Amino acid sequence: MQMPGLMTFEALKEAAETGTIDTVLVCTIDMQGRLMGKRFVARHFVDSAWKETHCCNYLLATDLEMATPEGYATTSWSAGYGDYVMKPDLSTIRPMPWLEGTAMVLCDLLDHHSHEEVPQSPRAILKAQVAKAAGMGFEPVMATELEFFLFEKSLKEIAASDFRELTPISGYNEDYHIFQTTKEEHVMRPIRNHLYAAGLPIENTKGEAEAGQEELNIKYAPAMDTADHHTIAKHAVKEIAWQQGHAASFLPKWSASMVGSSSHVHQSLWKDGENVFFDPEGEHGMSETMRHYMAGQIKYAPDYTYFLAPYVNSYKRFVKGTFAPTKTVWSVDNRTAGFRLCGEGTKAVRVECRIGGSDLNPYLALAVLLAAGLRGIEEKLDLAPPTKGDVYESENVREIPRSLREAMETLRDSAMLREVLGDAVVDHYVRAAEWEQEEFDTAVTDYELKRGFERA
Repeated sequence: MQMPGLMTFEALKEAAETGTIDTVLVCTIDMQGRLMGKRFVARHFVDSAWKETHCCNYLLATDLEMATPEGYATTSWSAGYGDYVMKPDLSTIRPMPWLEGTAMVLCDLLDHHSHEEVPQSPRAILKAQVAKAAGMGFEPVMATELEFFLFEKSLKEIAASDFRELTPISGYNEDYHIFQTTKEEHVMRPIRNHLYAAGLPIENTKGEAEAGQEELNIKYAPAMDTADHHTIAKHAVKEIAWQQGHAASFLPKWSASMVGSSSHVHQSLWKDGENVFFDPEGEHGMSETMRHYMAGQIKYAPDYTYFLAPYVNSYKRFVKGTFAPTKTVWSVDNRTAGFRLCGEGTKAVRVECRIGGSDLNPYLALAVLLAAGLRGIEEKLDLAPPTKGDVYESENVREIPRSLREAMETLRDSAMLREVLGDAVVDHYVRAAEWEQEEFDTAVTDYELKRGFERA
């Protein structure tokens, strides 16, 4: 069933003919979860380019700066950086109302020669886990929360100041604060309304627990739709804030003195239109299936943490007393735990993973969370009792990896993810983590200069 705002290919043809749509963004998803692609003249797209177009295969082998590090098996300078096929998924066509006369379509990445999906592609990785769930009789239903900061100045102005003039758009904690968020409606109102018009089931925005921090909530949906919604929404937030002269940042921890930004992931499994996590006779309303699923996520949390926290900065967020978790335990409606049981005793019962930061790639994050949960079902893992009280103070429980280096090595050694995702995929993302760490290891930070310039 078409969501409101989505366009059929026939509707796009008609819009291109009348000139209502003159530009089509043809996009794929890179390792960082960003939209990459081309802007097509709409008439050319509907005439021929809808079948396929091409992109350089370095798009799955670059870093945030678009640098081309060595060490990837898929492509390299020695291999000449050839092409991938971008195959438009015509079910994802939608208008982009904040851009005049523009629609977009998401693409799958195919091998140029075999026309098989590239296994390292984020969309392909999530598709595989959704297919595995379907083979077990389940439909994964998920939702992500997007947290970010808005700043007074524009991206260009902030960059010109060498990222020193970072003044949030508000001066105080605006968590649920209606008056302060009214002052930000020139940014947040078009974000909500434009994304809703683009076919995303936007529920609300709110002020978050810091000065200038915002949260965007999107209704739960099948896993692939959720990842698409997240990616498009994150892109739109940046563009709409830029249009209004402000910077929006999804950096998890931009200030040591402020809380970070997360991206919590809500999860359940459905069958025949019903939530199979719900059992009215089970403790807290949890079915055995849910208990096994949660046990799998907790057991394998260190294995997949890299995909929830992919950069050096990601780990600066895991600080006691900031609502960011530090331990891989679960609790009932308790925001100090890594996993929170939501909707206790109701048909909406679900697990919220609170580990992920605002910088995660949603396709990769949802895929590995699914992989761990499904493995828990396969292994019929027992779920330990919930942790109560202040989880930050809990002893003898496992910590979330505290650095990119630690998460990278845990990923490298993960037998479960190598079995589920394949060695080629794991090795590809281990190399991405290695490069991030290598680049940081050569940097001289402000901390080092301030601390040691005179005193060392």
